Amino acid sequence: RLADRLGALYTPLAVGIALLAWMLSGDPVRFLAVLVVATPCPLLIAIPVAIIGTISLAAKRSIVIRDPVALERMPSCTTIILDKTGTITYGAPELVEQVPLGDLGMDQVLALAASLEQYSKHPLAEAITRAARTRGLAIQEAAQVDEPPGTGLRGIVQGHTVRLTGRAHVGRERPEAATILGPARGGLECVVLVDEELAALYRFRDTPRGESRSFIQHLGPQHGIDRVLLVSGDRESEVRELARQVGITEIHAEKSPEEKLTIVEQERRRAQAIFVGDGINDAPALMAATVGIALGTQSDVTVEAAGAVILDSSLQRVDELLHISRRMRTIALQSAVGGMVLSVVGMGFAGVGLLSPVFGALCQEIIDIVAIANALRTSRAPDRLSDIRPEDDPTRADRR
Repeated sequence: RLADRLGALYTPLAVGIALLAWMLSGDPVRFLAVLVVATPCPLLIAIPVAIIGTISLAAKRSIVIRDPVALERMPSCTTIILDKTGTITYGAPELVEQVPLGDLGMDQVLALAASLEQYSKHPLAEAITRAARTRGLAIQEAAQVDEPPGTGLRGIVQGHTVRLTGRAHVGRERPEAATILGPARGGLECVVLVDEELAALYRFRDTPRGESRSFIQHLGPQHGIDRVLLVSGDRESEVRELARQVGITEIHAEKSPEEKLTIVEQERRRAQAIFVGDGINDAPALMAATVGIALGTQSDVTVEAAGAVILDSSLQRVDELLHISRRMRTIALQSAVGGMVLSVVGMGFAGVGLLSPVFGALCQEIIDIVAIANALRTSRAPDRLSDIRPEDDPTRADRR
């Protein structure tokens, strides 16, 4: 697209200079010489070379560029919208508390919940199934499993209708549940219902990534990001506490996938916006953003919706991607504009008769080689592009 915009200016300029030289001199050779020098190879070749080099460099760093246009748009973005679980946090919560709410035993409820959660890719699903296996509980087959985005998971296990959902959904369905569930605490929660009766309340703990705070602080000075938003479907108390830990001031909590999409669309109307997320619920927001960046490959839908995919799920890689895109744009502009300027100078010499068509062709080839050689620099970069530093995190080693 950069080449298209520059080409729209360059082509009429070259033809105009050639016609002017012919009209003033009456010599058609000068017209030919100007056109020979004016071949737009720096635009047609150097910019694609810069893009391909950047895609290659990104791939070496576990970053897949699905939409090359994202590389061009990224440096223009001034707003970044971040999902919480799996993006700012590790996305590997641990089940730390089980609160009984009914007559069923906790092991029976956990076995039923794990039998259902084995079919889900939600971050809490792994925590529940891991807890069940640790206790040696049998995980059974489930039927009629359904997971509408943003509303929880339901299915049938051993003849029981089992449902896992959030406190807010239960509160809307049955207002009296607030008394049974008790006051909300900080941390992640989910409610288990068996045969539509409250069975258990599960509490989880998720840890912020070690590099999250450094990454957030780095966005403004290094990448020109002036607004950072944290968007999550989790409770406001949990989201606000995490935002405090990592240095984000603007949050949107308890948001459904549809509400996330609305927020992204609103922000995009104000400024170019990047959305970073990892779950299937983030797919609409990834598609709506100026640039969508998916962390990890947990969901094919998420990968398809994103312009770039971070394979090893690291904020440091996101920072590298931002550096890579800015570097590509700088080098592409150097090659394109520099090549055009040299060509215009050559056209001037050809127009006044100081450059014959033969030497004009030689001159143009030299310009092309210089522009392409400069564009090839995008495929090489320092071993460490990102300068964010993970902060001390005692759990980090255990999560690698």
